[in-house]
Amino acid sequence: MRSLTFLLLTFAVTWSIWLLPGVLPSGRTGIFALGGPVFLLGVFAPGLVALALTARVDGIDGVARLLARIGRWRVAWPLYVFALGYMTVTKLAAAGIVRLATGAWPAFGQTPWPLLLAAAVATAWAQAGEEVGWRGYALPRLARRIGLGPAGILLGLVWALWHLPLFFIPGTGSDGQSFPLYLLHVMALSVAMAWLYWRAAGSLLLVMLMHAAVNNTTGIVPAAVPGADNSLSLDGSLVGWITVAVSWLVAVPCLFAMRGVRVGAPLEALDPRPGPRSQ
Repeated sequence: MRSLTFLLLTFAVTWSIWLLPGVLPSGRTGIFALGGPVFLLGVFAPGLVALALTARVDGIDGVARLLARIGRWRVAWPLYVFALGYMTVTKLAAAGIVRLATGAWPAFGQTPWPLLLAAAVATAWAQAGEEVGWRGYALPRLARRIGLGPAGILLGLVWALWHLPLFFIPGTGSDGQSFPLYLLHVMALSVAMAWLYWRAAGSLLLVMLMHAAVNNTTGIVPAAVPGADNSLSLDGSLVGWITVAVSWLVAVPCLFAMRGVRVGAPLEALDPRPGPRSQ
């Protein structure tokens, strides 16, 4: 029930904030502009709703325990490599497959990749607005009911749908692009992030880093279709579809690794071993 309450409130807050300016006389100007304070409030809604619900049920101590997961940095260094390199490696693999299939390399972004990774580290803090909600609050509760792997898939579906208004708001960068392709990609990404969260014993820092790296390095091999105007179509680029396929090649082993794993909520730590976890 708490998971459903969290999802309903998060969607209600975010979608109201993102869609309301479109019907206001002033439109998307001033504080309602894309990237402005009101818009960003919608971005941070998952974390804010999670903190409010936690405070209501578990008090200030519960909020402190939830936020303390951001400080869990003592994890194995390969997990940092996975978090920061996932999207770069996925995109470069997709580019290589395009080269083999067509005989030509796809277009590459112009920003040097070290600068992109530096931007990911610098902006990781901002991902708390989503990750405190998605991975910190919702994932453990869903996993307790249906298992960690299925929870990763279901949360990916919800996470993608939460972004749906951005595909119909001009100027977001997602407007007109294929939402079905995006949905499949985010579901695979969500599985990989669930695996990372589990292996990192519930570290929000790691998934925040991965989220920031995905946001900042996706343009290393651009997949957007210029002039696209039908977000409900399957008309994605070849790079986009191959990226989805590569992402699922990563997600499938993650799903096998998480077979039978269930975690409790509220979460104190995740035991990275297969099989049910006693509470």
